[in-house]
Amino acid sequence: MKIAHFDCFAGIAGDMVLGALVDQGIELEFIKSELKKLKIDDFELKAERVVKKGVSGTKVHVLYEEGHVHRHLKDIYQILDQSDLKDEIKDKAKQVFLKIAEAEAKVHNTTPEKIHFHEVGAMDAIIDVVGSIIGIEQLGVDQITASPLHIGTGFVKCAHGTMPVPAPATLEILKSVPTYCQGISKELVTPTGAAIITTLANEFTNQKEMTVEAVGYGAGTRDLEQIPNLLRLTVGKKNSL
Repeated sequence: MKIAHFDCFAGIAGDMVLGALVDQGIELEFIKSELKKLKIDDFELKAERVVKKGVSGTKVHVLYEEGHVHRHLKDIYQILDQSDLKDEIKDKAKQVFLKIAEAEAKVHNTTPEKIHFHEVGAMDAIIDVVGSIIGIEQLGVDQITASPLHIGTGFVKCAHGTMPVPAPATLEILKSVPTYCQGISKELVTPTGAAIITTLANEFTNQKEMTVEAVGYGAGTRDLEQIPNLLRLTVGKKNSL
């Protein structure tokens, strides 16, 4: 059995998932060619080697020029439905965005259909989600696991104002998921990162016994004082008894 394990010691965000996949060996050009099936113009993906607290990883930059756009769930579904992506990838992406819409609707006392996606509805976030799903499918693993999530603390500014960390929608998504905080006053888990990992992971646990075949580190944007701002992806085969 082939396993992919995400070690979320510095949380998780969409660009960190994408970076970890590229860092462990998924070709950026392959992800880019698949993303072209979304039929959107003038986007670019660039991968940069960075060092966070002495550990090197990959930072993936999504470059897309777009004005301030508020999309609804149906608008994102339409982008996916009109694409030439595999049905499995479309379905997984829809699950991620539905999960975010349902959490936002619960927090704001409305329905998923009426939710305005702000940051998450921007095209760079859509590319993060779809690109991550494309990369994970390319891994060809039988099981996806993730560690308990380091969520951070403090406050974060977003479209609705200043919110406690984790943001209310993020916490709604993380119901039944093991989390912890070691006093880092930053948002470590984003709504997008929470929705991706809770949609894809079969189990939240520390890394199980495996023979490691590849390791990748996906870098976040910020530099954290205490720890490297990285998401570690380990791919390997389950040890046979």
